[in-house]
Amino acid sequence: MALYRSLVLHHRPTSPTVIPLFRNYPSKALKFSSLPFLHRCSKSQVSSSSARCCSSSSSSSMESPPEGYRRNVGVCLMNSSKKIFTASRLDIPSAWQMPQGGIDEGEDPRVAVMRELKEETGVHSAEIVAEAPHWITYDFPPDVREKLKVRWGSDWKGQAQKWFLLKFTGKDEEINLLGDGTEKPEFGEWSWTSPDQVIEHAVDFKKPVYKEVMSAFASHLQ
Repeated sequence: MALYRSLVLHHRPTSPTVIPLFRNYPSKALKFSSLPFLHRCSKSQVSSSSARCCSSSSSSSMESPPEGYRRNVGVCLMNSSKKIFTASRLDIPSAWQMPQGGIDEGEDPRVAVMRELKEETGVHSAEIVAEAPHWITYDFPPDVREKLKVRWGSDWKGQAQKWFLLKFTGKDEEINLLGDGTEKPEFGEWSWTSPDQVIEHAVDFKKPVYKEVMSAFASHLQ
């Protein structure tokens, strides 16, 4: 089992037991009654059939995602052992996910992914290895959609994500869940996990997305 880390970065537990940073949260994973559909872009929008190495291009693929979906980047950050960074949400501690965030107007997804990584984890020592060749789109469950409608002031059906595989080139001490101080912290604990664990620990409506992401980057994670 992976060793879990908390916001107190210098504390290194001797056992794999998760040490809660905030108490009185529910212990059971959040469940939804059904899984929303997972969409792929059309063949005309897909630039290749497998994850593309980003070093050969100065900008990310900019195919248009379906209308009504918020444009978003996803960060699949792997270490030298091919384990993937995941963290538990402060609002739903039982829900673990990879970093992600919205793309600003006119912002290149490759720029957005590095910005979001630093904002959410404090990590700046990372390099892009590959880019998923298509947008992966998922629907929000009704209760999540209503919550985000209030938070964002926009009624999005879900998110269309451009996923990137990044290699972590720094040391674990660099990871700081307070981020770079520009945004409110989102995570309480973090861990290096296997691809199967990434999917297993995700909330139900993100499991199909994570399966797609792991499949896109499989050749790099073996």
